[in-house]
Order: sequence, then C-alpha cells, then structure tokens
Amino acid sequence: MTYETPQIDHEERRQFLKVLGIAGAAAAGSELTMSELRNAVESDGAAELAAMGQAIRADLSADLDAALIEAELANIGAQIDRVPALTAMGVPAADSTVYQEVATPVWRVYDHLAEADFFAAAEANLPAFTTDHIESTARELVTAEPLAAALTDAGFDEAEMTALISNVATNRGQLARWMPTKEIPDGVEFDLEHVAPLHQRAMGGVALWIEDLDTRLWQMEYLLTDDLIERGMWDVKSMLGGANLVSLAARDVAGAADLTDSQFTAALTAGTASMIMGQEDLTNDLYRITDDVRAPRAGGD
Repeated sequence: MTYETPQIDHEERRQFLKVLGIAGAAAAGSELTMSELRNAVESDGAAELAAMGQAIRADLSADLDAALIEAELANIGAQIDRVPALTAMGVPAADSTVYQEVATPVWRVYDHLAEADFFAAAEANLPAFTTDHIESTARELVTAEPLAAALTDAGFDEAEMTALISNVATNRGQLARWMPTKEIPDGVEFDLEHVAPLHQRAMGGVALWIEDLDTRLWQMEYLLTDDLIERGMWDVKSMLGGANLVSLAARDVAGAADLTDSQFTAALTAGTASMIMGQEDLTNDLYRITDDVRAPRAGGD
C-alpha cells in the first residue's frame, strides 16, 4: 500500500491550464509536466507579487533565526520522506506518537514565526485568496525554478508537484472561505481579538490535524479502507509540502536570499494555500467517512 497522488481529471486539467493562461495547441499537447508548463507559462503578475514581498520584508522588525528554520526545513523534509512508510503502516497502535513526531517540526517553525510576527506581516501585506492573486501565484510557482527545486528536494516528483499546484489553482472557492482576520465580518460568534492571522491559522491547523491522526486512525480502524488511508496520506504530504514552502520563504527573509521578491510571495501564498487545501481534503478523506466509502461492516450487513 502506498499513498495515492490524485489524478487530474479532464475538467481539472481544463481549469488548471486556463488559470495558467495556456490555450490552443499548447494546451492540447501539454502533458502537465513542470518543464512543459514552465515553457508555456508567462508570469505576468510578477511585479505585483514582488511589491507584496518587499512590503512583507520591510514590515518584519524581529530577526528570524536562520539556523532554526534551516534545521526544521530539513526535519520537515525528513517527515515527508516518511509518508510511504506511514501509508504502509496503516493504522497506528493505540499508544502511538508517530504523527506527533511528524507534526513536531511544523510546530517549531510555527512557534518561531508567530513570535517574530511573520504571520502578521504576511496578512497585513497580502490580499485575500482572490482569483487574480491565486492565478498570479500559480503562474509564478510554475515558472520559479528555485521553488520547484525545493519541492523536488523535499520529495515531490513531477506528478506530485503538478497535483499540488493544480489543487491550489483550481479550488479558489474553498480558499476564499479562509479570510484574513481583518475581513471577517462583524457579528460572528467568536472574539476576533483572539483570531490569529490567516497564514498562522493555516500552519497551526496543519500541525493539529496531523498530530490528531495518532488517535483518529486508531479509533476509526474498522471504518478505514486502504483507499481512504492512501488518500489521507497524500493529504498529509501536501500539507507538509505547504509547510515546507512557507518555511522556505521564512528562511529567505532570515538571510538565505535565494528567492526574488515575487518568488518569496509565491512560496508564502502557495504554501499557505496547500496547507489549507490539505486540511480540507483530509477532513473529507479521513474524518467525514460516509457509508458509501467506509469499510464493509462485519458480517456484511
């Protein structure tokens, strides 16, 4: 048993290529490999993304710990490498802490970036998940070789990278429900003073959902099929891939300076979107298990 990389169907392919601005013969002949997409896409929103990146950098008053972020980037990559073994393991033991271990480097990055007001600076200078912002981000992500190289180093092959980016580009409706704190309307039932910035909520949510799998998978063992577990493990990998991109952006601010300002913004936005979509997909795959997909009942009734 191995995790299942989602297949991009015809409609998703059409929407994905439309977002990237690929049409005509180029669209008909595209195999959706990163190299083909990179050659066909023009990153026409790079100037706007660059301005956002510059504003975030300028807003950060606290120093980021480059050594900590570098170490946790490597640790997140190590946890991504564990996904096939986690899939093969299936349901963990009752006293398992394996998923707490997977979430640990995400928590460490989260705590550091929250303390340094990195998330607050991101929310203050980035728009909500509008159509234009998602399209510009998707195009920049496809054309930015350093970001593709980072995902490759983290354990994503060509098909997985394409699936990751397509999931961001073609789910604007779901992403739009995740609002910046300042745009949450009045009258909600919770105190907005205690609502974290959007990007912080996304990364914290990843860590919480992943570490909960130690308990969730064991409790739901008799409902789970191999297919559900395989899909859920891809969701885990996509969340970790998003955390990797956000950590990469933070490392750049901390001193690496490997990314252009537009690439920095694309890494931060796409990473956050991947973390969000991974959470949305995980809840559907491993938490909201309906009778039509659950394992057969004992005795066949």
